[in-house]
Amino acid sequence: MQFMTKQSDVVRALLTCGAIAGPLFVVVFLVEGASRASYNPLRHPVSSLALGPFGWMQTANFIVAGLLMGAFALGLWLTLPSHKGSRAGSWLIAAWGIGLLAAGAFVTDPVSGYPPGTPDLLLNPTLHGNLHDWFSLAGFLALTASCFVFSSQFALRGERGWTIYSILTGIFFPIGIALASIAFSQNASLVAVGGLIQRITVTSGWAWLSLLAMHFLKPLQENPKGNNK
Repeated sequence: MQFMTKQSDVVRALLTCGAIAGPLFVVVFLVEGASRASYNPLRHPVSSLALGPFGWMQTANFIVAGLLMGAFALGLWLTLPSHKGSRAGSWLIAAWGIGLLAAGAFVTDPVSGYPPGTPDLLLNPTLHGNLHDWFSLAGFLALTASCFVFSSQFALRGERGWTIYSILTGIFFPIGIALASIAFSQNASLVAVGGLIQRITVTSGWAWLSLLAMHFLKPLQENPKGNNK
């Protein structure tokens, strides 16, 4: 693979951030969702874990993931060729990281009856709740776009498997997010499984990012000194 232009310990560390961000983020929200009283992972969104006495844990999860994605984006920018359009994917992943940081900074509004005693859907959303949703949407769109940008790059290099995988992720991810959003809007047929839909979708996106990072890390591990073969 000819993507690599700079091979160094710094680049390797930055790309490693991309490999570990997803597993860390997913493990934290799975453990939190399973242990939080009155919280139903099948019904409630991941963002709702930022509400309540232990909400700081999910807030920290968003922020750490966002910082790791920023580092990963920088690693990709240093790794990818500098000709026009080749680094677009790294900018989109940076935008995804910014969306995560903002999701941590602006706490979501209650939804689907969590925390207990709150309505299923607020009639008058708060400013911070709206900002959480808008930045999250921007991040989701950026991640979706990055799948297609990288698919085109892989196609140009004849990497058929990665081309197909990236396209499929780019199709599946926004559909899943849309279905989860419909569920959280209290659609009768989906509201009970909105959290499950979101978790499957988000995990699929994180899996693509982690595997992408490992894909770019592989040549560095095989040729740690950066010598051309």
